[in-house]
Order: sequence, then C-alpha cells, then structure tokens
Amino acid sequence: MYTTIFLQTGGGSTLTGMLPFLLMFVVIYLFMIRPQMKRAKNEKQFQSSIAKGNKIVTTSGIHGKIVDIVDSDNTVIIETGAGKIKFERSSISMELSKKYQPAIEKK
Repeated sequence: MYTTIFLQTGGGSTLTGMLPFLLMFVVIYLFMIRPQMKRAKNEKQFQSSIAKGNKIVTTSGIHGKIVDIVDSDNTVIIETGAGKIKFERSSISMELSKKYQPAIEKK
C-alpha cells in the first residue's frame, strides 16, 4: 500500500544541470546582444561617412541639408527651411537618397 517515491539526487554531471542556463545565454546572445552590436557598428560607420551636401533627417525629425562639418566639436551645421541649425553628429538619423526625394524637388 505504501508507494515509495525515489527522488533523483545530484548524481548526474553538473553540465546537464547547467545546460538550460547555457542554452538560454546562447539564445539571448544570438537574438538580442549580437544584433544590437551590429546596429551600433553600422550607426557609427554611417555617422563617420556623413559629408557636405547630404540630405539628412535628424532623430527629432528635422529634414535638412548638411552645409558644414565641424570636426573639432563633432558637430554639423544643417540648413533647413527655417535657417541654419547646429547639431551633434550623433543626432543624425538617416540620409535621404535621391530616389526617395519627392518629384517636386527634382525639377
């Protein structure tokens, strides 16, 4: 009538006990950490390749054209419809290529 329950004690290797944690770390690295590092590398490369005359969009959504680059301050001067504004190089979000420009500007 009595049933006996045998519990497994840590008789196995420690690798099998740590395997789920190792797998979890690998998945987190592959899906979260590695893509973030790649994105940061691409962003840094983009910011260093900014040149005079590029049409850009800032992180705050301001569209403009780069008029001057001040390397000592790591800033750029952007000409917008309202005038010229000084921005940090890191605040530039993306470059607008000519194929995405509206047809009105191409005239």
